[in-house]
Amino acid sequence: MKSMGLEPRLRSQSRVNTLQGRVHFGGALSGRDQNAVNKTVSGLLKLLYPDPTVAVSDEDLEWAVRLALEVRRRVKEQQKRIGSTEFRNTQFSYAMGLDGVEKFVSTPELQSEDSIGSDPLPAGQVWAISPGGQDESTGLFRIEVTESTGGGVRILNQSPPGPFRESARIAEQNLYARSRELVGERNPREHEFALQLRSFDAAKSGEQLGVGVLVALSSALLGKPLKGGLVIAGGITLGGTIEPVHNPIDVVELAMEKGANAALLPVSSRRALIDLSDDVATKVQVLFYSDAPDALRKALHD
Repeated sequence: MKSMGLEPRLRSQSRVNTLQGRVHFGGALSGRDQNAVNKTVSGLLKLLYPDPTVAVSDEDLEWAVRLALEVRRRVKEQQKRIGSTEFRNTQFSYAMGLDGVEKFVSTPELQSEDSIGSDPLPAGQVWAISPGGQDESTGLFRIEVTESTGGGVRILNQSPPGPFRESARIAEQNLYARSRELVGERNPREHEFALQLRSFDAAKSGEQLGVGVLVALSSALLGKPLKGGLVIAGGITLGGTIEPVHNPIDVVELAMEKGANAALLPVSSRRALIDLSDDVATKVQVLFYSDAPDALRKALHD
């Protein structure tokens, strides 16, 4: 009986003020989107915290925000199918606090574990393609980096393959040597990076992934995600020279097969891609980079 008396009182309340100063929404949300999300968050918080005097924890607030954004995105995805340009941007995001990392919210039905979706990955995560070698074909990998206070790069994979270990070592040295160009005033030597490699097909060695690792390290330190649907290819030497990709057409074709809408390759691949088929060329935008800082600038989400 008490709950029946409480219901009308809760209905007249609003918990939208709980978001003020604590949650900041990304630019993809329209005013109508924010209004809908605010109402959903308010309703969820009233269920969790019927007493308005009780402080809402950051964990519960973020849970409510993510759920509200996911629900609203489903509405927007259906509107997008109509074809109207005003509904085209559905990359909903938020940040907790003024200095929080921007996080993107997708829906489970839009994601596939082994394909490159259109949504940006969290900061520090990069899709990368290894061109392979004599005994291995091209392969898709996801590089995942988290940073914390400390020092050095630590690979989390048990018994990581030699080529990937070498790519990680060279990427780390390039990060230290070119930190000003890559991450500005941040000192990477004051941070520890936990690095993990995930393979999504038969390729396992992680050959020639240096640029992808370097971009992932920089992205984690900057707290900025990369563009959605982007995959990176290319190795790098200790001196910072970009290694050529010997089979760029195979790389771009695999990028299309895995769902990418853009592939970032060394500019030395440009002439070889003249023979790229019209079908692939219309489905995957090929971007070229001259060096590591250029690759990072072109990869970061705007």
